[in-house]
Amino acid sequence: MDLPSTSSQSTLQTIAVVGLGTMGTGIAEVLARAGREVIGIDISDTATRRATASLAAATARSVTRERLTEQEREGVLARFRTFTELTAAADADLVIEVVPENHELKQRLLRELDAIVRPDTILATGTNALSVTRLAAESQRPERVLGLHFFNPAPAMKLVEVASSVLTAPPAVEAVTALARELGKEPVSVGDRPGFVADGLLFGYLNQAAAMYESKYASREDIDAAMRLGCGLPMGPLALLDLIGVDTARTVLEAMYASSGDRLHAPAPILGHLAEAGLTGQKSGRGFYTYEEPGSSTIVRDAQTPLDGARLGEGRPVSSVGVAGSGTMASGIAQVFAQAGFAVVLAARSQEKADAAKAAIGKSLGRAVSKGRLTEEGAAQTLDRITPAGSLDAFADVDLAVEAVAEDLAVKQELFAAFDKICKPGAVLATTTSSLPVIACARATTRPQDVIGMHFFNPAPAMKLVEVVRTVLTSDDVHATVREICTKVRKHPVDCGDRAGFIVNALLFPYLNNAIKMVEQHYASLDDIDAAMKLGGGYPMGPFELLDVVGLDVSLAIEKVLHKEFRDPGLAPSPLLEHLVAAGCLGRKTGRGFREYARR
Repeated sequence: MDLPSTSSQSTLQTIAVVGLGTMGTGIAEVLARAGREVIGIDISDTATRRATASLAAATARSVTRERLTEQEREGVLARFRTFTELTAAADADLVIEVVPENHELKQRLLRELDAIVRPDTILATGTNALSVTRLAAESQRPERVLGLHFFNPAPAMKLVEVASSVLTAPPAVEAVTALARELGKEPVSVGDRPGFVADGLLFGYLNQAAAMYESKYASREDIDAAMRLGCGLPMGPLALLDLIGVDTARTVLEAMYASSGDRLHAPAPILGHLAEAGLTGQKSGRGFYTYEEPGSSTIVRDAQTPLDGARLGEGRPVSSVGVAGSGTMASGIAQVFAQAGFAVVLAARSQEKADAAKAAIGKSLGRAVSKGRLTEEGAAQTLDRITPAGSLDAFADVDLAVEAVAEDLAVKQELFAAFDKICKPGAVLATTTSSLPVIACARATTRPQDVIGMHFFNPAPAMKLVEVVRTVLTSDDVHATVREICTKVRKHPVDCGDRAGFIVNALLFPYLNNAIKMVEQHYASLDDIDAAMKLGGGYPMGPFELLDVVGLDVSLAIEKVLHKEFRDPGLAPSPLLEHLVAAGCLGRKTGRGFREYARR
């Protein structure tokens, strides 16, 4: 059969959109604004009227904001026609179906379209969970069937995944890819597997977050705050599940698990429980959170909502802080405490290293002054509060001792044994570890009740999150003390238990590992995966950009800790990651990781 040839201008001018829910209406708007003749089809008269009203309202807003003229608006509205019969698609160059995610429904629709459309018409399924190959195989002309996955809301989201099956003819892919570019979208080419790239990575992460909440490891608010503040994500995972729809997420995960057999994709039981109870998220008015009304995004208080300003009990008085270490993290933490008015002792292995660390803080404060974030007087006062010391003996009178040394358990245990001997009775002893057991540090002392985790994020002066990690032996007043201190230094504390990865790394690194596995399996390129997660998931950096910044050796070490703790085969570090680390390709710091970087 002949398929449309591609050129600088797509030949796909008349396009039918079948299914006028939120996604179908959004796709229709994008197409009509781009000059295409759009045939909107839905069996429901109500849906067709709603879609027409939605386009009228959206274009009216654009006129008000001077993004469209009234004449242009009239043209957009004239190009959108709605029907309730599938036969209206007879003259379409492309049909995009976005009916509910049900194989039998989509199969029946494609079979009916086979009998209606021209032989050269391309049929695109909007699925992100079902097999494009299976749907294509049941068509009379499987070579013109492909996946075309827009993201919600379609007018705003730039990413479009173009999914080919082994049966899809290349000209069909080329024509649809050209169309996506003409719509102002960023198309990425993917193979046929549930979730494609963006959702394939996103839903595994969402599933783990749901399981973390279900295990009562952390509250829903703390899980969501941790991922927003620790990773720069626009929404926390549980709030995002409510937005997507708990039932939809469960369907996607079921399809992914059926395909991969990976336990990380096996839907967390809570997703099934919520879905079966009708608690599907924003659309029902209740999911992980409770909403003002069905369809509202406004969260309202419910039985699980923490009380405003609730105190955990009396903490210990803290006026002076000791920070052990001389690296970036130690200097950043010392700066945070000094800027908040605490007297700080910054201790390193030598006086020279301590002095150098204080000098680095001075430069950091100078940059803050140059950017108008701090006055020169404020910077000078902050620096004056920091006393560099070449020995831990200077910690004798501090109220809080914080270690920020190498991520090596033996080194940290030796340090905590020293804290035990030097620090006064009642001093709070904190570790900034991101992956080691806090209890192992605590047991190196004779006062494990005084030991707690305070996991700052790098760069400490800028990042708002602190993971507060209690062990089974940490006393209530130590926990209360650290929560109060976090507030005083203008950080957001989240509570979590003493297990590998805490909240952020336990959710982040399996996602990064799965991205590497996609490349290993030649499913998608580095650039397409990074683009998919930035454009489709709202991530500030793609996974491979982030891995090269964090350091591949650091990433591998965290992956190994997670795998050892949870014993899940899906958490085993990717062989590609291990090979790159063995070759000394550690990311930006060595000039080469997943990508190459110019040497400075």
